[in-house]
Amino acid sequence: MKSVLITGANKGIGLATAKQLSKEGFFIYLGSRDIEKGKTIVKELSDDGFENIRTIEIDVTQPDTILSAKTIIEQEKGSLDILINNAGISGILPQNALETSADHYNEVFDVNLYGVVRVTQSFIPLLQQSAEPRIVNVSTSVGSLSLQSDANWPAYDYAKYAIYASSKAAMNMYTVHLAYELRDTAFKINAVCPGYTKTDFTGQHGGDVEIAAKRIIHYALIDQNGPTGKFFSEETNPDTGEIPW
Repeated sequence: MKSVLITGANKGIGLATAKQLSKEGFFIYLGSRDIEKGKTIVKELSDDGFENIRTIEIDVTQPDTILSAKTIIEQEKGSLDILINNAGISGILPQNALETSADHYNEVFDVNLYGVVRVTQSFIPLLQQSAEPRIVNVSTSVGSLSLQSDANWPAYDYAKYAIYASSKAAMNMYTVHLAYELRDTAFKINAVCPGYTKTDFTGQHGGDVEIAAKRIIHYALIDQNGPTGKFFSEETNPDTGEIPW
């Protein structure tokens, strides 16, 4: 049975992704910063008939929890097939380039960029034990420099997320370099925007969380002929999904 680690998975898109992958027959490590919240969610899922879901404590800003999670998965499975870097924060709102302090930038980057780096680097050895390792870095179309600088783009005037967008743009660049360094291996690594989705993150505005999860899963399950080192937003580009960096 293939295994999946999803960070920030005790609610929202991460939780919906865990549920759908569980139904597909995967063993899910449901990453939760608060282990008690994770246990509560797993108990509810078990009561609803979901199987092969285990909560695991992981705070992407705390290296000791990442190491502990890696040790647990290594002892239990010996490998990891899919890593979904889903944990993320928006930061203080509103945020803008002229006034929001560097300290606020650092807080968001610590989760959205450095957290992805910490988790990915820690779990690469376990992913290398998989025949078809996959990494999905959950991103956002507002992290596209090309789109955000296009005056004709619908979100051009939506300057509310200067920090959040910057952190995701940086994570996108990390995705490019990671995919390049692993280009001659079985790894497939992509950045995926799940779309504007109705979760706590958006104040319960947006599209269906189940659709967002399916968008992530699509790229987590691509075969060896699938893309790597690309940026996808099926909400933005329904035809091919790929959008510019």
